[in-house]
Amino acid sequence: MRRLLPLLCGLLLAACGQRAARPIGDFTLPVYTPRYASGFEITGAAGSRSTLVTVHNPWYGDEVTDQYLFIARDGEPAPAGFEGQVLRDETRRVVCMSGSYIAMLDALGEPQRVVGVSGIDYISNPYVASHKEQIGDVGYDGNMNYERLLSLSPDIVLLFGVSGASAMEPKLRELGIPYAYMGEYLEQSPLGKAEWLVAVAEIAGMRERGEEVFREIPLRYDSLKTLAAKAEQKPVVMLNTPYGDSWLMAPPSSYVARLIADAGGQYVYTQDTGNQSRPIDTEEAYRLAEMSDCWINVGSAASLRELAE
Repeated sequence: MRRLLPLLCGLLLAACGQRAARPIGDFTLPVYTPRYASGFEITGAAGSRSTLVTVHNPWYGDEVTDQYLFIARDGEPAPAGFEGQVLRDETRRVVCMSGSYIAMLDALGEPQRVVGVSGIDYISNPYVASHKEQIGDVGYDGNMNYERLLSLSPDIVLLFGVSGASAMEPKLRELGIPYAYMGEYLEQSPLGKAEWLVAVAEIAGMRERGEEVFREIPLRYDSLKTLAAKAEQKPVVMLNTPYGDSWLMAPPSSYVARLIADAGGQYVYTQDTGNQSRPIDTEEAYRLAEMSDCWINVGSAASLRELAE
């Protein structure tokens, strides 16, 4: 009995330390409700530091679909029967499949959390540009280097879908690497797009910092918008360059068109009433460019000669 007593006490303490999984229905208390963004929300449960990040319709399409990320804190298990992604506490090592997510971590003062990117030569972030030897380029959606990705030991991959789920999803599940969809590019409001930094901050375990950073952005934005409204001339703006054989133009309802208008310009492409980018032929692009005063988002061209080629 003297030998068994310590063992029984140890087992009893271990059993008491295990927390029972709560039902997902408990995680409905609002933790952060976006003011401008429509694509995400953060909820929690009473007496728990764990949170549920819900991403609404993270890609173009008619089908309504949500993606879920449960951030388990203080050793709490994921809800029983939960089929979404599970992140154990906040993340320190992030692979970003878009430059937008790098910018958000940079705005939070945490660019060093970026350990992997897609297309490192096309990323202008100062931290990434000066740490190319330490940051891995994992390729892109259709040509991923999963061995490189695995060697980076990421806590999470921030990715996106275009017309459906990312092609990376099955392999990430197989490798046991958590992922989270970011739908910031679908927001019609520039401030809605910017507000996604709060979602990234929640994943990084620093939501209060994210809220603090974002709180100042609408104030500065509205100030500049008011100033731009006083301009006597409104330059007409052309966008983009061909990608492969397609010259894609953002719809007039997109955040980039809204950004142009708020900055005091006029978006040249007004004939589309849809909600996603559409390809136009080269002749149409030339006609629109001839009507324009400014041309922005010219891809990776570093000079007029490269642009012409």
